[in-house]
Amino acid sequence: MKIVIVMEISARSFFVSLFLLSVAFAGLSRTKTPLYRQADADIDVRVEDLLGRMTLDEKIGQLNQRSYWYSQRGRELFFPMAAAGQVGSFMNVTDPATSDSLQYMAVECSRLGIPLLMARDVIHGYKTIFPIPLGLAATFSPEMAADAARIAAVEASSDGIRWTFAPMLDIARDPRWGRIAEGCGEDPYLASLMAEAMVRGFQHGDSLGSSTSLAACAKHFVAYGAAEGGRDYNCTNVTGRELRQTYFPPFEAALRAGALTFMSSFNANDGIPASCNRQLLHDVLRDQWGFKGFVVSDCFSVRELIAHGVAADEAEAAAKCISAGVDMDMEDGIYASHLRTLVGKGLVSEEDIDRAVRGILRVKFKLGLFENPYVATPQSVKYAQSHLDAARRSALMSAILLKNDNKTLPLSPCRTKRILLTGPLADATYDQLGTWIFDGEKEHTVTLLQALRNQYSDSISIVYEPGLKYSRHDDDACIERAVVAADDADAIIVAVGEEAILSGEGHSMAGLGLVGGQSKLIERLKSTGKPLVMIVMAGRPLAIGREAEMADAVLYSFHPGTMGGPALADLLMGRESPSGKTPVTFPSTSGQCPIYYNHPSTGRPATGKEIGLDGIPEEAGNTFLGCTSYYLDAGYEPLYPFGYGLSYTDFDYSDLKLDSADYPLDGTVRASFTLTNKGNCRATEVAQLYTSDVVASVTPAVTELRRFERVTLAPGESRRMEMSFPVSELAFVGSDLEKRVEPGEFILRVGTDSRAPLSTRFTVR
Repeated sequence: MKIVIVMEISARSFFVSLFLLSVAFAGLSRTKTPLYRQADADIDVRVEDLLGRMTLDEKIGQLNQRSYWYSQRGRELFFPMAAAGQVGSFMNVTDPATSDSLQYMAVECSRLGIPLLMARDVIHGYKTIFPIPLGLAATFSPEMAADAARIAAVEASSDGIRWTFAPMLDIARDPRWGRIAEGCGEDPYLASLMAEAMVRGFQHGDSLGSSTSLAACAKHFVAYGAAEGGRDYNCTNVTGRELRQTYFPPFEAALRAGALTFMSSFNANDGIPASCNRQLLHDVLRDQWGFKGFVVSDCFSVRELIAHGVAADEAEAAAKCISAGVDMDMEDGIYASHLRTLVGKGLVSEEDIDRAVRGILRVKFKLGLFENPYVATPQSVKYAQSHLDAARRSALMSAILLKNDNKTLPLSPCRTKRILLTGPLADATYDQLGTWIFDGEKEHTVTLLQALRNQYSDSISIVYEPGLKYSRHDDDACIERAVVAADDADAIIVAVGEEAILSGEGHSMAGLGLVGGQSKLIERLKSTGKPLVMIVMAGRPLAIGREAEMADAVLYSFHPGTMGGPALADLLMGRESPSGKTPVTFPSTSGQCPIYYNHPSTGRPATGKEIGLDGIPEEAGNTFLGCTSYYLDAGYEPLYPFGYGLSYTDFDYSDLKLDSADYPLDGTVRASFTLTNKGNCRATEVAQLYTSDVVASVTPAVTELRRFERVTLAPGESRRMEMSFPVSELAFVGSDLEKRVEPGEFILRVGTDSRAPLSTRFTVR
């Protein structure tokens, strides 16, 4: 019995010892796994562990981004670089097999197995193309922008892309600048909401490690949209106060939303190129805002310090940019060529290189690339029906009704039996997609011609005569064929605007009118006496006053993307009512630019009683015109104000009330008003709330957007609307560059656009 007990104890001890040994062995095995490879470890701990194992050359490799070449020479050059850890990111890899092959070289063949970050300009869709960002801003729907970004991320990730150079957050007040198409317009509040939405959409909210998340890149930091004369890449001269008041807010919003990366801008502001501006990239972005991701240069902008005249050669350019806070060199190869030597000479500190590498590694860890470097999204996501439906919905929401005399729209199949469709944008499968669509495929575009034929050819005769082949085309014979075709038509739809190539990066325009023979086409069509509907598809607000006057109705669609045709057809035929609003001010002529609604007050504002050129008598006295701020030949009013857009119904605003007449500095302003649909169709309005600071220590803006809401009402329906905002949002940046709310009187207004007439006053104490 005792022996048995001993044996039982011995057996038990043996198994206990075996268990303890196995635990110890497991712990020993775990310690042999590098800490940076342990997925459950804290990311910052993993970053430091990996950084401590890296050689200087491996660190410099992470700072090097190259654009992949699809050629044998590209394979011979870039695959060995990936295997040697000499590159941290590739852009423009759009084939999943190539992406996985490059990742294999980096993960399985390099010493430390650091995955690559695959990047691409995915701006307003990948395969399914949404309206250009300016068009998405016209929806006044951050939710729609988030959906568009999410869909773009899902489709792009199916080809291995995990980083997009979007959203572009440059405030733009001059439509001559081609890249106005790529941003969200002129208003910091609207742009900030869209920034947060797009970052969430690209990065999949809190699910950064998802295989369908794309690291967002807030660009271009900063003030790029203020280029002198609207000429791309030109210098800017924005004051420190204006930077903080107008140009910083969308970037701060993107950072709050978790944007993993920033891009420095091309421009020099106040003489300092952004890519070597340490005050912006280090003091503001990192120290003040707490940014912990990484900054990438814009393409070749490190080298361009030489052209700017602030660096004598590539080495000096590299030293200035890395020291200022540009972490990754896009495509230049200058960091790869010069940083080792610069560190050896003591001209660049390894601390700056470590800072840069930390940011890059942190992003790769957050994206889950160390655990899942290979493509996991199926190819079937491209052009999914739900994606096409969302693209159609966004194009519908973004279209802006600028004019509708005598209720020309919607067209009725009962009264309109024969339609002439003409104009260079009526069947423009490529140009309808807009700028920045590297991966969009025109074969998938549904144009207005296709949509009208598909949806209405059984009840309406659709006659198509192009009139002009493309927007710059000018041919009287082609125009006359369209005019002749109008003889038997009950109504004419003319689709004009810009080809995609006329807007976007490097595509600035001194004149904002319709190019080619488009005005002539409209004029000749007007002479037929038939109802004339003008649709404009463009990448910027155009000065179309003369053409709009000739048309009976005008629909404006910032290049609407893959499903623009069906969306416009729905609006033309009354299946839906337009709800888009202008996200930028439309000038009456390019000479008014820059023009924007929230401009500062002036000591001699225009009154509306000014006399134009035709009213000036001969030998008038010098002060005859009253000396106010306006143009003799163009007045001071825009063609269409910010926030403007009509509907197929009429909305009425009434009974504006505040919950108090005065508020403390830590209070909340609560406004309510009644919104009524006075028409006979269901429609959506974008109700807008603005404030004006009556007296401030620096010249205030004449008015500023504070809140907006999309509201759908049935015919005759009224709704009591409530909007609120904290008093802190009334803050402005003072002459000392500090942000503050000053006690005093304010005006609050609500309405359908920035001219909202219904107003009341309140004080802040």
